[in-house]
Amino acid sequence: MEVHDLSGGGDVIARVEGVARRALRRYGLSPDAEVKLINVSENATFLATDGDARTVLRVHRLGYHAPEAIASELDWLTALREEAGVPTPAVLPALDGSRLVAVDDPGAAPRTCVMFAFVPGAEPAEDSLVQDFEPLGALTARMHRHARGWARPPGFTRFHWDVDAAFGPRPRWGRWQDGAGVDGEARAVLSRLESALRDRLARFGTGPDRYGLIHADLRLANLLVDPAPAGGAAVTVIDFDDCGLSWYLYDLAAAVSFIEHHPRVPEMVDSWVRGYRTELGLPAEDEREIWTFIMFRRLLLVAWIGSHSAVDTARELGAGYTRGSCDLAERYLTGSL
Repeated sequence: MEVHDLSGGGDVIARVEGVARRALRRYGLSPDAEVKLINVSENATFLATDGDARTVLRVHRLGYHAPEAIASELDWLTALREEAGVPTPAVLPALDGSRLVAVDDPGAAPRTCVMFAFVPGAEPAEDSLVQDFEPLGALTARMHRHARGWARPPGFTRFHWDVDAAFGPRPRWGRWQDGAGVDGEARAVLSRLESALRDRLARFGTGPDRYGLIHADLRLANLLVDPAPAGGAAVTVIDFDDCGLSWYLYDLAAAVSFIEHHPRVPEMVDSWVRGYRTELGLPAEDEREIWTFIMFRRLLLVAWIGSHSAVDTARELGAGYTRGSCDLAERYLTGSL
């Protein structure tokens, strides 16, 4: 696991904001342009306002993605918009035409920055979750269909979200055993869960009809709903920073990130499946493993919370998320999910 260098508190964020301000010059924004932090998760994301124009600047954390992997992300999200009609934010080049710019950070190595067009909209409302999951399922299927037939550019590289990434010797988000509130009792329950997940995923396999290029973080925070366009609301998919190779059903699991315990999740899943099947087939034997992927993602998030303690979401969820994970694990292991 790479150390999350943006978790160092206010001093680090203030320094990264300086990186963002210097990056704006590379895009030709005026010296009077304003920069406002939107959020910090894997990266730091800023809203840049220059007169009436708004753009979004992503300042990458160190050590998570090589430039080649970031370029590959941009290749796919651009192809999705241009070839599959999936709304994604446009990548805005710097003055020299570069999609990626390296900007000096006096306290660390140079940081990679990417500028995106501003997209209006907001996260889907909680009171419409069930109905929103049907169009999300259809949208996800369109992305999967494109990924299956897309000729990846030379040098395309993205990491895998597989068993090794979750439970291997260098898990991407750290060990779940180091999660918040993982005491002896929780460790025992979650160890049984890990063992069951390993067995089920090994049997499920990684054939091309089940495993390929996915967004891998299609949670509600990464969907922007703009109700303004004529003909109904438009949904834009953002933040492809974690896109990579994994099981297609992992995209559904990611969609219920942090709300897996919500009493209406079974309805959300049914709605998603209905939408998905309007675009692509989903065999019944695959559908039976949906909760395997939800629990796989949940255990990854226990690790994520432990390794991202300075991120607001992780701090708010804390040990309570681990306790809820143990309750869900017991239900999954006894076949009651």
